[in-house]
Amino acid sequence: MTSEYKWPNGKRIAVSVTAMLETWSEGKAPPYSVQASPVKQGVVDHAGIAWGSYGGKVGVYRLINLFRENGIRATFGVNGKCAELYPEAVAQIVKSGHDVAGHAYYQDQLLSYMTPEEERATIKRSLDILEKITGQRPVGWISPSMAFSEHTRRFLAEEKLLWHGDARDSDLPRVVDTPSGTIVHIPGSDFTDNRVLRSSSMDLWDVHTQTFDYLYHREAPAFMVLAMHCHFGGRPMISAVMDKVFKHVLKHPEVWLATYAEIAQWVAANKLVADPRRLLRA
Repeated sequence: MTSEYKWPNGKRIAVSVTAMLETWSEGKAPPYSVQASPVKQGVVDHAGIAWGSYGGKVGVYRLINLFRENGIRATFGVNGKCAELYPEAVAQIVKSGHDVAGHAYYQDQLLSYMTPEEERATIKRSLDILEKITGQRPVGWISPSMAFSEHTRRFLAEEKLLWHGDARDSDLPRVVDTPSGTIVHIPGSDFTDNRVLRSSSMDLWDVHTQTFDYLYHREAPAFMVLAMHCHFGGRPMISAVMDKVFKHVLKHPEVWLATYAEIAQWVAANKLVADPRRLLRA
């Protein structure tokens, strides 16, 4: 493994934008929403289900347009069921130049709850559906809620995936070994758009710009993810703020704006492993 961690052309920071297109099991709503008074247990939450379906019906298109206006190629994590429910939207993601990654079948059926056989089957089923709808087999994977199991990386490597976005123990992407081969381990965001469900969406501006400025000026080479959800970030109150965030990031010259696949290809080709001692200052 190389000892020098660097981005193409010596850029100070790599920034990736992700967008999740999600749905829940039949009759299930997302476990969170903007409703301050949830319905009582045992009652079908039709309002919550409708709120969650906004992503595939409306939000995904707003985000595609928002990314186009800012010259962004994003990585969309798509539930397999979403590809079946909204095939035109998922096909449009690819037509618009973005990557599609596996994101399991339903958002509420977590890999960490499954037997190894169920997990392996879910991964393959999800990838097969996305390939059928988009014409391209995904090269990466983001687990719902990042709830992976001890087997997940191995099963993803078995499917010849290049990367997974479940890294929770690193700041920079790196190559990791599994019993079925190597895969690039990519960290996600600690502050996605749904963190401001009932607060000011400007909190996203504060967190993202302050984090970006810190990394850009103090920890090069750095990595940052700006993560959204089609059913929440695809609404005007969030898209308006993220538009400002994107413009702040992109006005800096030493930024490599890249998809997860592009990040993974670079890391794998250069066999990059980051030494955390790089953070120490003399």
